[in-house]
Amino acid sequence: MGRHSVGSTQDFEPQKVKVLRVGGERIGVVFHEGKYYAWEDRCTHDDGPLGQGPLEGCQIECPRHGARFDIRTGRVMAPPAFTPLEIYQTEVDQDQVYVEIPD
Repeated sequence: MGRHSVGSTQDFEPQKVKVLRVGGERIGVVFHEGKYYAWEDRCTHDDGPLGQGPLEGCQIECPRHGARFDIRTGRVMAPPAFTPLEIYQTEVDQDQVYVEIPD
């Protein structure tokens, strides 16, 4: 799918998740500690909408059953999920935030 603009750097507030539809995928994007992170916005346990759950530090919690994931690595931090999240590369170019979604 390639590289997609997801907005201006001014569109993102620290620690506030934005859920966007990019290339047919629902992704979560957040500005955290000076860096942008992006992931598939779907809990690997029960397809829950992670962007509706709380973000504490670098961990996002699924609102359905409480599975937690590290937004930097996709690593599962708390069950019931055991499969990591798909994480997407991000980059900033001339105040635009881009997400790379593999084909």
